[in-house]
Amino acid sequence: MSAGESVLSCTGLGFNVRDAQLLHDIHLDIRRGETLGVVGPNGSGKSTLLKLLAGVRVPTRGEVRLGEQRLKDLSRRTVAQILAVVEQQADTDDSISVLDAVSLGRTPWLSALRPWSREDDAIVQQALHDVDATHLKTRTWRSLSGGERQRVHIARALAQRPHILLLDEPANHLDIQHQLAILQVVHALPVTTVIALHDLNQALGCDRLAVLERGRLVALGNPFEVLTPQRLQDTFGVQAHYLIDPYDGARILRFRSAPVA
Repeated sequence: MSAGESVLSCTGLGFNVRDAQLLHDIHLDIRRGETLGVVGPNGSGKSTLLKLLAGVRVPTRGEVRLGEQRLKDLSRRTVAQILAVVEQQADTDDSISVLDAVSLGRTPWLSALRPWSREDDAIVQQALHDVDATHLKTRTWRSLSGGERQRVHIARALAQRPHILLLDEPANHLDIQHQLAILQVVHALPVTTVIALHDLNQALGCDRLAVLERGRLVALGNPFEVLTPQRLQDTFGVQAHYLIDPYDGARILRFRSAPVA
């Protein structure tokens, strides 16, 4: 599969809950090796879209394809060897250690013919290191803070060694130091990434952005071409303009509330 070729896509994707239509006719082609950011106001459908792309939910209309195959035709084990997902909320009441929780990421690769090995140990240790959680490995899940749990979730996904990584607001609950560290890890991974983000300045670091509004895809493309002052006002209800950071020349957004009509 060549660079730029679609590795994950959806056509005519829609999702209803009772009479509420949460997503409307979404068409997306996610390219190999890119980082696609998904942004939009609360309730715009970001989490729903990621769950449909991951196969966690079944679409009401349309289909998702993993490469050239329909996602619904693939076994969960096959999907899990290619795609990993980090949801916003994925708690458990089990008395499980952090090490065991991250080790679960290796499950899709294990079988009677391929038991646990030293390679799996190394992969799990590397995943813990990448999210600065090595010191937590003997702790129980119940004893972790919200931010620590989020880092362990990401470590579990990294231990899966996926080709495609879907993350639903991975910096949620994290302090600023770990927000920056996690996003740096994600951007450095040699994988295709789809990441739902709340912080639009963080979203500017993505290769492309998909903007959702009331369940519809209203813009797709280069972050600076997509997040125009008009789009920010129409979709997010804020006025904004770009500033140049004198430290490194980066363009950043400055926001102010749009006047009430």
